Amino acid sequence: MSSSSTKSPDHHAILLDNNGCAKSNLGDPLLSHDEQGQDGAGFVRTSFNGLNALSGIGIISVPYALAEGGWLSLILLPMIAIICCYTGLLLKQCIDANPRIRTYTDIGGLAFGNKGRLAVSVFMNIELFLVSIGFLILEGDNLNKLFPGRSFEIGMYKIAGKQFFVLLVSLIILPTTWLRNLSVLAYISAGGVLASIVMVGSVFWTATVGGVGFHELGRPLNIVGLPTSLGLYTFCYCGHAVFPTICNSMKNKAQFSKVIVLCFVLCTINYASMAVIGYLMYGNEVQSQITLNLPLRHLSSKIVIYTTLINPFTKYALLITPVATAIEERFLPYNKRCFSIVTRTLLVCSTVIIALMIPFFADLMSFIGSLLSIVVSMFLPCLCYLKIFKHLRKSKFEIVFIGLIFVFGVIIVILGTYTSLKQIIHQMQ
Repeated sequence: MSSSSTKSPDHHAILLDNNGCAKSNLGDPLLSHDEQGQDGAGFVRTSFNGLNALSGIGIISVPYALAEGGWLSLILLPMIAIICCYTGLLLKQCIDANPRIRTYTDIGGLAFGNKGRLAVSVFMNIELFLVSIGFLILEGDNLNKLFPGRSFEIGMYKIAGKQFFVLLVSLIILPTTWLRNLSVLAYISAGGVLASIVMVGSVFWTATVGGVGFHELGRPLNIVGLPTSLGLYTFCYCGHAVFPTICNSMKNKAQFSKVIVLCFVLCTINYASMAVIGYLMYGNEVQSQITLNLPLRHLSSKIVIYTTLINPFTKYALLITPVATAIEERFLPYNKRCFSIVTRTLLVCSTVIIALMIPFFADLMSFIGSLLSIVVSMFLPCLCYLKIFKHLRKSKFEIVFIGLIFVFGVIIVILGTYTSLKQIIHQMQ
């Protein structure tokens, strides 16, 4: 199957069929090999698809994650990468268990029937919805930095600052969510891998040539901030939702395990580089998005900010489309264009309302990473693997390692979710 992949900064991708129509990774019907065709992506192209699935908006928050936990918390980044890489390999084994598996929801269905398919779909839809909200918050924060003081009035009400830009961006993005053919957006957003590299390079350039320098020592460890660090680090690696689709787009699926390992290694190097550079530049004063710290007088700073701003414009529709499709298929009696437009408009409005109510980017991303990403990227792959291969004898090391993953994941869910919700509630008061 020949396909193009796009990454939701987040971390989710949507592949396109040969007609350029978006195919949700949340519940495509099972397709046979003959239906998929014989063509496929090679190792290099699949590697770029995988890198694009893991390289998202989390990169602008890793310096803040490091600042929250201190230097020693950086050890957690490769630790989480190893765990998520392993669970990605478990998904690959689940894919090999049945040649008709095409999506993550198919794996849930194979393991636990319709209930498993529904559970996977629900968690992934909620995650996509919340990441879409994060996009709007990100746009509002950075546009307000570039163009401070902008506002408009509606009757007696004045809307200014971040709220103004969140509304403005949503109005610009709204028509893109009505499109059925998203192939143009997909090709534009396929530059996500390059964008992540450019961002790290530009931040480094700002520190060295731009004169900001590396003057901050930071702190060795901040136990209080570790839950936030864990949530943000985990958010960086939640690309599992699209792994089955990318795997099935590959010409030689036996090489997909190597693709997974390569992608996690390269992304970890990129994330760690940004975290260290940003923390050395601004120390404990680094903001939830490092773009908010960068001085606007430098060209390299503007490159980082504009690169950050472009991605959400091209990827928001790709994130919201699977959610809209799931709603339309379940609740709309007729597959009419007008119903589809109304549904998608209401979805966009709901993300705008929540973005205006909870304009805290890092806390929202930490919540997603601490709860939803843990479930999708750690718990579900392990549970599906254990269920599908329940008759296969497993080594003691494998059983112990999977057990440790559950323990580690539960700790993050409890501490990270509690901390992020507490911070969100506190900032809303």
